[in-house]
Amino acid sequence: MTDWSTADIPSLSGKTVVVTGATGGLGYETALALAGAGAIVILTGRNDAKGLRAIEAICAQFPNALIAYEHLDLASLSSVADFARRFAASNDQLDLLVNNAGVMALPKRQQTEDGFEMQLGTNYLGHYALTARLLPQLRRAKAARVVNLSSLAHRSGAINFDDLQSQRSYRPWRAYCQSKLAMLMFSLELQRRSDAAGWGLRSVAAHPGYARTDLIPNGPGTHTLQWRVGRLLQPLMSQSAAEGALPTLFAATSMAAEPGGYYGPNWFFELKGPPVAARIMARAKDFASSARLWDVSAALTGVSFDGIAAAA
Repeated sequence: MTDWSTADIPSLSGKTVVVTGATGGLGYETALALAGAGAIVILTGRNDAKGLRAIEAICAQFPNALIAYEHLDLASLSSVADFARRFAASNDQLDLLVNNAGVMALPKRQQTEDGFEMQLGTNYLGHYALTARLLPQLRRAKAARVVNLSSLAHRSGAINFDDLQSQRSYRPWRAYCQSKLAMLMFSLELQRRSDAAGWGLRSVAAHPGYARTDLIPNGPGTHTLQWRVGRLLQPLMSQSAAEGALPTLFAATSMAAEPGGYYGPNWFFELKGPPVAARIMARAKDFASSARLWDVSAALTGVSFDGIAAAA
């Protein structure tokens, strides 16, 4: 498994895939590789112009690619609902959902249109709601997968149920770490719930290590000593977005990716390298906290997996 690469992706002909946040960076590289393997790829994002450019770039490399762009803003529950309705109207099933979109360490606290702290809302709550709304299509697929993007930052994360939206105290990295811990907890809990309810999903999490994407230069603290030191060490410690997408692609396509698994790079504290099983912090495996987060997420978003499953 340590030598796994895009050459190991099997044919995905006939498979329908949705990738969030796929107009650039990790999401784009993920969509590119999946389209190259023959999947029907729906690339989503907030910036329609970037989405169309991404489609053109993928088609330039794979002229026969079956790929389309759809607008989807994970910071808007109405946008999530609209996308899910459009998808259901033209697709009976969904074979693979890649929950990739995210924002990182915004310097000042911002809110989604629904009043959530922006990082928690975009990185986690929007994906929770999207996955729930697409559950009927996922259940109709023969062996559906949901891949959830977490981060090495989950290791420093904690779910602050007393101030989940960081209203009393906001720190950029603390909020980011919480959102990525929430994504990993969601991925593990989704597998447990699927197993218990018979939804037939394979839920797998992944992280890119230290990948060079727009998230990092657009984040806070770009004139601090830490940032300057990080820039000096970047060539040694980081990898390209295409390399950073490998754990996601492994989780999405390999039969060796275990249900409830978590994958990341294999070298130097999981910062770079081919995909292997990644370290999961104990707090991410806390059953009680994960169940509580699931229930809180349903209440905040107004979207219930059980209700959608019962209605399907």
